[in-house]
Amino acid sequence: MEEGSPMQRKNLAETIYAAVRQIPRGKVATYSQIAALAGNCNLRRYVGNALHKNPSNQLTPCHRVVNAKGFCSGSFSFGGPDAQREKLEAEGVDFIDGHVDLKNHLINDDDFQAMKAGMEA
Repeated sequence: MEEGSPMQRKNLAETIYAAVRQIPRGKVATYSQIAALAGNCNLRRYVGNALHKNPSNQLTPCHRVVNAKGFCSGSFSFGGPDAQREKLEAEGVDFIDGHVDLKNHLINDDDFQAMKAGMEA
């Protein structure tokens, strides 16, 4: 299969969705963390692109992915500028000065390893 073929992109997107499905309720992960779970921490922009095209927010809770500073997406993908925050707050995620309280809600190393194991199961 040639590099960057449609099949490889589909498989990578599915791997990204599988990683996002592992984020526990009440927690968030960064684009870089999801990229690392997908196999390449440099693919954070691809993660954002894949999540923008997420076919099912019910199945893949992409609202749990934020940028490295804890800010929500400015994208319309979630149903408006405040929808992502509303979904996170409904799960118990706290915000400080307009961004997620990463100290209390960012996945930690144990969460990361559990997520990785969940993807391999």
